[in-house]
Amino acid sequence: MSQAPNFAMIGLGRMGANIVRRLAQHGINSVVYDVSQDAVAALGKEGATTSKDMADFAAKIPTPRTVWVMVPAGVTDSTIAELSTHLSAGDTIIDGGNSYYKNDLKNAELLKAKGINFVDIGTSGGVYGLERGYSLMIGGDKSVVANLDPIFKALAPGVEAAERTPGRTGAPSQAEHGYLHCGPVGSGHFVKMIHNGIEYGMMAAFAEGLAIFEAADEMTPAYDLDIPEITEVWRRGSVVASWLLDLTAQALNESSDLTEYSSEVSDSGEGRWTVQAAIEAGIPAHVLSASLYSRFASRNNDEFANRVLSAMRYKFGGHNEKPKGK
Repeated sequence: MSQAPNFAMIGLGRMGANIVRRLAQHGINSVVYDVSQDAVAALGKEGATTSKDMADFAAKIPTPRTVWVMVPAGVTDSTIAELSTHLSAGDTIIDGGNSYYKNDLKNAELLKAKGINFVDIGTSGGVYGLERGYSLMIGGDKSVVANLDPIFKALAPGVEAAERTPGRTGAPSQAEHGYLHCGPVGSGHFVKMIHNGIEYGMMAAFAEGLAIFEAADEMTPAYDLDIPEITEVWRRGSVVASWLLDLTAQALNESSDLTEYSSEVSDSGEGRWTVQAAIEAGIPAHVLSASLYSRFASRNNDEFANRVLSAMRYKFGGHNEKPKGK
């Protein structure tokens, strides 16, 4: 086994901190930094090397350094720019967040001028990654990515996470371990972007189907359907069985009407970028586009448009639909 790179993490939120913990389980120790010193101290108690600021952080990482940046998208570029002032030629910065793939090209050029390598990683696994492992979609120079293989192999779920695809033989491929070098800089985040766009569509399909069940007791004939039990039966042998369905069944078992959850659904940006990419490529993406628009509608972003519709119906047909409560 090759020697693991000298690893460090900036950004100790739920995913960043758990990446550090999962690497520690595989004997890879980390230098850590976050604007929250409480988050730094918590990992320090678990054995990580702590730092008080970015300069101290960089000074504590043996060279050549490998620094994974896992901060909110809004401060990723500025964090990379600041970090680069403390690093040296031959070091590597990994952007593991949900960044726009075209921004990767700009960051890679900025760092290339300083001799610093750049790798983009689309990271999927969420809060369960510590236990289950992370699916990694990687973009960057082939030799740089190859040197980071011990990191990726430690973070990935491993071959045993899924049954082998029928027809695959011989030694498992990199993808079968749960990580993949997709191509040059930007390709990792591009693949993750499309992954999240597909996720929007899958989530919307489950939500819409279950909403029809919820309304079925008012249909003809009326059915009083047990939605939590339906999701349970679907989990076992059905074509739509999936981790998303598992999580949905878990939520419904905890609360059958889900009233503690908001009806407003945010979008992280990657759904928008997926639709933009589809437009640029001239590819019809009906489901992915509709699922994004449904999230906009959930936040009442269609309120004015709906008032316009109501006004038109009144003007041409006399249908006077009053606002609720009036």
